[in-house]
Amino acid sequence: MTAPAHLERGSGAPVVFLHGVGGGAAVFEPQLAHFGARRHAIAWDMPGYGGSAPLAAMTFPALADALARLLDQLRLERVDLVGHSMGGMVALEMMASHAARVSSLTLVATSPVFGSADGSFQRQFLAQRLGPLDDGKTMPELAPVLVADMIGKDPDAAGIARATAAMAAVSADTYRASLTCLTTFDRRALLATIAVPTLAVAAEHDRAAPPAGMERMAARIPGARYHCVAQSGHLLPLERPGEFNALLDGFLDALPRT
Repeated sequence: MTAPAHLERGSGAPVVFLHGVGGGAAVFEPQLAHFGARRHAIAWDMPGYGGSAPLAAMTFPALADALARLLDQLRLERVDLVGHSMGGMVALEMMASHAARVSSLTLVATSPVFGSADGSFQRQFLAQRLGPLDDGKTMPELAPVLVADMIGKDPDAAGIARATAAMAAVSADTYRASLTCLTTFDRRALLATIAVPTLAVAAEHDRAAPPAGMERMAARIPGARYHCVAQSGHLLPLERPGEFNALLDGFLDALPRT
């Protein structure tokens, strides 16, 4: 199988950015520009997004294997992983199946589990999110509404435009597959075994991954740092790129390098 498509900038210690359900490599342009000045900054198109071929079946193990193929293609043994939303779940899945490839984790506006034990939340979530598509709405029509529902106060206008364009470009099939995959995730048992430096970054006004849940997640990861960004919503790296980049810079710069 071919490796996923990606964007990259710079050279040095590799840092890989993983986007969420409505994203793509291009949403990380501010991060690629900033971190590419001193590092090898990489952002992937998750399978089914942008230039990446879809998987036969989207599952978290298959997504982690696809990311490992990309690292192989780039000849990268270990990387600092930065996962936003569903991308944070992919990062956790990498720790479950390809831990030797991960030097550090930054988990942004994400969760170690999705939904309720009886599946009722998952069913309600899929019905709510997929209903408009079933009624004939298109992703370009839905994108402005979906993005507006996720942002906090006074977000960066260019970031919101970038988020809206990315969401509009996601195919309906990929959106369906991603949301269905999302509802299967549960890596809570993994947290206590994570043995790499970890930063958990929450957003004050995030309803999809509330700060309280992210703080609990961080408390279960040995030695993890937790930070909550004021005023931001779920699209934190796009809403407040300068603040996010500075926070990530501080974490990466303090990492021990061998």
